[in-house]
Amino acid sequence: VCCFGGFLTAQAAIAQMLPRQRGSLFFTGASGSLRGRANFAHFASAKAGLRNLAQSLAREFGPQGLHIAHFIIDGVIDGQMIRERFPEFVEQMGADGALNPDAIAQTVSHIHQQHPSAWSHEVDLRPFKENW
Repeated sequence: VCCFGGFLTAQAAIAQMLPRQRGSLFFTGASGSLRGRANFAHFASAKAGLRNLAQSLAREFGPQGLHIAHFIIDGVIDGQMIRERFPEFVEQMGADGALNPDAIAQTVSHIHQQHPSAWSHEVDLRPFKENW
């Protein structure tokens, strides 16, 4: 999901959460959210737009009780698709060279449960082996 999809999702979700003055809305970005690379202008600009949308929404709706956060997923997620399509690449990365989906979920759950006096807005997730 990039900028327009994020906007439409936010519009619908916020309409439901705002009357209760509580709820979490989390967006997923990538390293392209922070920097562009050659041949990735389309991706970087869309992800940067999504990041800015999340930041604007957090500033607007955070004071009204909505927790808006942006997660930068900086690396390959160790899932079935990557293992089936690129098994040699997964093998080359070695143990813990890719992001574990359960570990990502655990972090997202932790952020969702944060006390409002100490909300995180942006969280970077990457394997310890990732060269960043």
